[in-house]
Amino acid sequence: MKIIKLDAIDSTNSFLKDLARTTALENFTTVIAKEQKKGRGQQAGSWVSELGKNLTFSTYASFSGLQVKHQKYLNFAVSLAVLEVLKYLEIPNLQIKWPNDILVGNDKISGILIENTLKEQKIQAAIIGIGLNVNQESFPVFSRKAISIKKCLQKETNLQDTLQLLLQRLQSKLTLLNEGQFQLLEAQYLDLLYKKNVPTTFKNRENVLFMGIIKGVSSEGKLQILLDDDSIQEFGIKEVSFA
Repeated sequence: MKIIKLDAIDSTNSFLKDLARTTALENFTTVIAKEQKKGRGQQAGSWVSELGKNLTFSTYASFSGLQVKHQKYLNFAVSLAVLEVLKYLEIPNLQIKWPNDILVGNDKISGILIENTLKEQKIQAAIIGIGLNVNQESFPVFSRKAISIKKCLQKETNLQDTLQLLLQRLQSKLTLLNEGQFQLLEAQYLDLLYKKNVPTTFKNRENVLFMGIIKGVSSEGKLQILLDDDSIQEFGIKEVSFA
């Protein structure tokens, strides 16, 4: 496993994606930066991290037979890998907010951005970007509150040791993915899904409020919400949010 360490970069995902275009990368090549000047999140969102306090890295993963129709399981595997490391570190009240934010209670501790390279109906490779709040204690005010490992445990956590734990767990979960253990990954993911089976107020892209209950994730990776009329409606990223 090759690890490339950088002091500062616009985005580790962008750097690794550019490198993959010109270089035959070893599987699990990882780029980690002390500072990301333009860290990216889902759907053009941003990831803000204090210099030298957190983990901001991207990992290259290649696949031989992963079908595009199974890409939701890649998301499940990565989300579970991050959560299981935090569980090992004894962080309490861990959940996954669809599609792949890791929460402690209602507060965000980690974000994930996965960008796939496709060929015909297969995923050739993925750039897996992970931001994890480790030793940062104060955060900008966003719509969702942020938290860190230090705020949970009241002590510093070694960044290098945590990175190694994350990479080991990521390899383990992607092995399950390559073995086709889709039902296992889905069961584990849904068991940890934030607000699953809980009556909740949502907001659609037109800012209209509605009540519903999260029931699962569709084959296309969309969030399935049971509505008042007993129908189940599916929503893509940015089509629905918690009110």
